[in-house]
Amino acid sequence: MKITYCTDVDRSVVLSNFEKRGWLHVGPDDDWNFYWAGIQTCRSLFSIDSGYRMHDNQMINHFPNHYELSRKDMLVKNIKRYRRELEREGSPLAKRLDGKYLYLDFIPVTFVLPADYNLFVEEYRKVGPSTWIMKPVGKSQGTGIFLINKLSKLKKWSREGKNNNFNTSTIKESYVISKYIDNPLLIDGKKFDLRLYVLVTSFRPLKAYLFKSGFCRFCTVKYNTSVADIENLLVHLTNVSLQKQGDEYNSIHGGKLSIQNLRLFLESTRGKTVTEALFNNIVWLIVHSLKSVSYIMANDRHCFECYGYDIIIDDNLKPWLIEVNASPSLTSTTTNDRILKYKLIDNMLSVVLPPSGIPDVRWNKCPSREAMGNFELLIDEELAAKDKPGPSTKVDLKDRLKRKT
Repeated sequence: MKITYCTDVDRSVVLSNFEKRGWLHVGPDDDWNFYWAGIQTCRSLFSIDSGYRMHDNQMINHFPNHYELSRKDMLVKNIKRYRRELEREGSPLAKRLDGKYLYLDFIPVTFVLPADYNLFVEEYRKVGPSTWIMKPVGKSQGTGIFLINKLSKLKKWSREGKNNNFNTSTIKESYVISKYIDNPLLIDGKKFDLRLYVLVTSFRPLKAYLFKSGFCRFCTVKYNTSVADIENLLVHLTNVSLQKQGDEYNSIHGGKLSIQNLRLFLESTRGKTVTEALFNNIVWLIVHSLKSVSYIMANDRHCFECYGYDIIIDDNLKPWLIEVNASPSLTSTTTNDRILKYKLIDNMLSVVLPPSGIPDVRWNKCPSREAMGNFELLIDEELAAKDKPGPSTKVDLKDRLKRKT
């Protein structure tokens, strides 16, 4: 059988992977087996008006309502609801640790404007002088982001944007405003965050994999909390699209460091025990963020999704989830970047496709260890249900997975 593919994403790491497999490029109106689609295309395809019905031998790279996890306001809403439900049910995960709920305190204090404006003002006055970061909910690559450290700045922004002092009937776009992590872990005096790739092949039962070759993205300017630098986004935002505009940007390494090298650095400076604890907490952060949307996600069997997780580590080695991207950039900024992203797509296709290499939604999406490549299992609730007792996480299933494959 000749596999046909369609795509509206012009990225060499995607196209070269399809061509390597001998797939045939066709148009969206032709018969296709595999569609690597952009967000808008996916939205149109799944809309009620389209009337399109996929066959068993078709797959697409987004879930219909992926925005439940990737839109900044929906992410916050869903995690907050998930936390409340666990606390109400008395889940073991809701045990208190130093006054906070274990594993669930992984997003900064956040409000959605304009709806939560009064709640934000109340919190701002309660915590005293502090820095907050504003982000439009539907944009990416650092667009529209700015920092404030005074309520007057927020009110000024509202007036300049003709938002009529947060009148919900006049604001065209919602923002999230989050407590800024002002004690980030620094390397060479510079702030950085982690970009991790998480592949979800099913939400019910939840099946997810972590790509082991993530990386750190560094700012080009040394971190400074002074008032003078609050508007210098090269100090505060790690987005490559922004940092490329700085005079200190290095096009050879692209301001990136591999996760493996970060781990070695932390083990040598902080010790193996706390480093291992940090990475275990990152795993739990990802798993619980996925669980927070698992029951409301439209779990179409034709779908899979690769999310780009952005995580900041503070100076106490505590990870914070900043945002989740449904279409993480596949643009290559360096040679190493291109190699990494090519391998990401290659390994992803091996995981989501059955051993035959032909899309088939009837397949149970349980790849062999060899097919997983550089992915490692995060959670497989179906596998856990067959192999009780014990939680269904990477930490508990790793040995059993090896035995089964």
